[in-house]
Amino acid sequence: MTTLDFAQKVDEFIGKSTDTIKSSATSISGLWVHRQTMPNAYEATIYEPVICLNLQGRKEISIGDRTVEFGAGQSLIVSHGLPVMARVTEASPERPYLAVIVALDSAILLSLSDEVGNAFLEERQARSLSTNMTDFRLVEAIARYFALTSDPVEAKVMAPLILKEIHFRLLMASHGGMLRQLMQRDSHASRISRTIAKIRTDYRAPLAVAGLADEAGMSPSSFHEHFKQITGTTPLQYQKDLRLMEARRLIAIDGVSVSSAAYDVGYESPTQFSREYSRKFGTPPRNDAYRSAIAV
Repeated sequence: MTTLDFAQKVDEFIGKSTDTIKSSATSISGLWVHRQTMPNAYEATIYEPVICLNLQGRKEISIGDRTVEFGAGQSLIVSHGLPVMARVTEASPERPYLAVIVALDSAILLSLSDEVGNAFLEERQARSLSTNMTDFRLVEAIARYFALTSDPVEAKVMAPLILKEIHFRLLMASHGGMLRQLMQRDSHASRISRTIAKIRTDYRAPLAVAGLADEAGMSPSSFHEHFKQITGTTPLQYQKDLRLMEARRLIAIDGVSVSSAAYDVGYESPTQFSREYSRKFGTPPRNDAYRSAIAV
C-alpha cells in the first residue's frame, strides 16, 4: 500500500469534523491516528516511546538544541519519554497533516533481543528521536495493523503478531539505532530509560540526582552526560518539565486554581511556579486559568 492510499483510509476513518486538530484512538490498544488542518505554534509536550508514520503534511520537533522535521513517507522513532516542543508546519483543509502512531513495547524489544542475538552492534550516534524515510515493508506492516480495526476477531489473533513484526522492522530501520541499544538490557539507553520511569513516577518528590546515578550504575558526571544526550535536558529540568505540563493540564482542563496546581505538582512557592510556568509556556498561569473559566 502506498502512503497516499494509506492517508485516504486514515482520513476516512477519522471522518468529517470541524475540529482543526483531531486525534482518535482506535480499537487496537496503542494505535492512534491524527489529523490537523492547519499549522500551529510550538507546543510543549512529552513524547512517549512510539513510531509516528507521517502520511501527509509536515511536522517539526525541537528537543534540547536540536530540531528535526519530517514529511510524508517519513517516520519518527521515539525511544524514550522525551520533553519536546512540537508543531505542524504544513497542513490545510484540502491536504491535512495525517499520521499514524503506534506505541512501542519494551518487552517486545527485549524478546527480540533473545531471538536475534548479537546481530546489532551499538551505535555511538544513535538518537532518541530520529527520522528517516520509511521502508515499504514497515509501511505495509503498519497498514495491516491499522486494517485490523475493522475486524475484531482477526485483530485478537493477528494484532500481537503484526505488532511484533513492526518492532522488528523498526530494529532493522536505519533510524532505529537507539532501539537497538535499548534491546541490550545493560546499555546506557536501557539504564536511562529505567531512570526516566522512576522520575516520572515520583516527579512530585525532591530529586536526588546522585541517587539516580547510583541506581543507574554510573558516576554523577557520566549519568548527567548520558541523560542529557538521550533526553536533550538535565534530570532536574526533565522533572521540572513534567511538573509544569501536569500543572498546565490541571489549570487549563480541570480548572484547578494556580496555587493549588503549584502545590499539587510539587512546588513549594507559587511565585517561583508562576515564573517558571511563564518561561516555559510564554504566558502566565493565570491566563490559562482565565481561558479555562471562559470555556466553562
